[in-house]
Amino acid sequence: MNSPLALIVIVLAASVLSVGICRRLGLPSLLGYLIVGMLLGPQAFKLIPDSEQARATAEYGIVFLMFSIGLEFSLPQFRSMRRLVMGLGSAQYVLSLLLFALLALALSQTLASSIVLGAALAMSSTAIGVKLLAERNELSSPIAKPVIGVLLFQDLAVVPLLILLPALGVGAGMTAMEIGWIALKVVVLLGVLLGFGQPVLRGWFRIVAQRKTSELFMLNVLLVTLFLAWLCHLAGLPHALGAFVAGMLIAETEYKHQVEDDIRPFRDVLLGMFFISVGMQLDGPFVASQLGWVLLTLVLLLVGKALVLQPLARRFGMKTADANIVASLLATSGEFGFVILTLGMTTGALDARASQIAIAAMLISMLAAPFLPRLAERINKRIMANDFLARSADIFKIATESMERQDHVIICGYGRSGQFLARLLEAEQVRFVALDNDPERVREAMGSSASGNVVFGDAQRREALIAAGAERASALVVSFADVDAALKIIATAKAIRPELPIVVRTTDDEPIEKLLAAGATEVVPEILEGSLMLASHSLLLLGTPLSQVLRRIRAVREERYSLFQGFYRGASDGNEAEADARVLHTVHLAPSANAVGRPWGEIAATFRGSDVEISQVRRGGRRLTRPDEDFVFEAGDAVVLLGTQTGVASLELHLIG
Repeated sequence: MNSPLALIVIVLAASVLSVGICRRLGLPSLLGYLIVGMLLGPQAFKLIPDSEQARATAEYGIVFLMFSIGLEFSLPQFRSMRRLVMGLGSAQYVLSLLLFALLALALSQTLASSIVLGAALAMSSTAIGVKLLAERNELSSPIAKPVIGVLLFQDLAVVPLLILLPALGVGAGMTAMEIGWIALKVVVLLGVLLGFGQPVLRGWFRIVAQRKTSELFMLNVLLVTLFLAWLCHLAGLPHALGAFVAGMLIAETEYKHQVEDDIRPFRDVLLGMFFISVGMQLDGPFVASQLGWVLLTLVLLLVGKALVLQPLARRFGMKTADANIVASLLATSGEFGFVILTLGMTTGALDARASQIAIAAMLISMLAAPFLPRLAERINKRIMANDFLARSADIFKIATESMERQDHVIICGYGRSGQFLARLLEAEQVRFVALDNDPERVREAMGSSASGNVVFGDAQRREALIAAGAERASALVVSFADVDAALKIIATAKAIRPELPIVVRTTDDEPIEKLLAAGATEVVPEILEGSLMLASHSLLLLGTPLSQVLRRIRAVREERYSLFQGFYRGASDGNEAEADARVLHTVHLAPSANAVGRPWGEIAATFRGSDVEISQVRRGGRRLTRPDEDFVFEAGDAVVLLGTQTGVASLELHLIG
């Protein structure tokens, strides 16, 4: 290919096609780049030359990948998860590295090659792991923290590996003194940059941000990243170390999120070039001829990591079933594994045959990633009988606490919102049971409630809700803003007791219709409540009378929340007497009910002008707010009445009589 422009067009076209197919199939984009490199590289159609320029461009992909890792690194998160990161994460990686290195030695690999292979195969994919957690709606489940803790340690482990692995290369001949000198340079450089770089970088970014030019800001990000990478290069250290430090420094500033948005296009494109360069090294015919070794490596990779991870997860307090899922999510290879293999080949520590087999096995493992958790779930079903006693202890605890409860509230999630709700319920002497699957939070909260109880349990599980007294509860509240988990809880609760009122919290308006259709009685979006509080304070500051502000806010709430008057009572209601208080009551129409087959207009004529109305009708999974005159009632309808106690009782008798 003589024309550079034609070469670029072919590479881009192939990348768009392959990455688009991978996205369609739910596979990682890097697989598409690897396939492009393999097909267009010197081992297949020879359209991409294996030049020094192509390899140099690929190195910048590693630089920006390390910058992104540094940018995502959070010191507070690290501190809060240090037991999992430094305990479970370090144990998993070290033991996996030793296991694979020993297996490679047993298969006649050199010591240097074995260490490189062990370091590469022990890596897992952050992108795949987090994506699978999200797809399984388990980002807030007990298995998420161990998975993220292990992945966080692996990301951090790449930094010393990039520094130390070149010492294993052919002809490196590094003495202990030289290795010590490198370590000293790293310590001094990191100490200076992390100790004094933060205030300098913050001040510099403030100056650039004051210009209010997005182009200048983006150029500044590139300048800082590449400058620190070049600084490390001058010190005889990997470029990627400087990029990682740049990301860490920026992560602690207020410009982090803007930088993430600006750098993402460069990172993704250059990272794509790196994986294309890895694919160029993959020889398809050779891999096919070594298929037996590839499959053996694949089996050793998946089984070996699972055998290391599962007992470690159990040792860190996880149940057998959860430990199996964690092992399945982390058993595959990751992006940094390819980085380490490339570094090993560049330094001569790894021969071409071993690298080809390892790359092929790692690629296949990533393709198999979505299926491994399903296999783990099958295994869990087989051992469920053995694990039942362990799980039943939690259920017994919940049932013990809720056994004497009647007309109580079940709070799903005892985070900040759940705790505020619990305090208000206590103030009104309303009994509750709070379910939370964070053992640390439950341990802290136990004994702190005067009239309610906080117990460990997963509200998505049917047995947990039954033990919490869903059949006797007056309401169920989902206090955390996880739509997928809320949908599971709604479905489970409705299967137990269809008429149970359910209130769900969300962050915005987008999922409201989906949650209402699933059976939620009411959905409370934080963005609306925050806006109402903002508006009320603003109107008061502008001199609007308090009574007018309250009326305005109440009108908006009544329009948004069909059940607002029954849940909230403002100063302007004027219904403080118990007999005049407006209440909500649900009437379920049996086939023999008087209202079945009759239009609402005919029934409403009898009660025209009285202080009672139909707030909503729930039919199947749908909610119909304030039906019109022609609405015809059907058997099975749940009719929510709103009015005074006298009016509600009278209309109920007319509906069912």
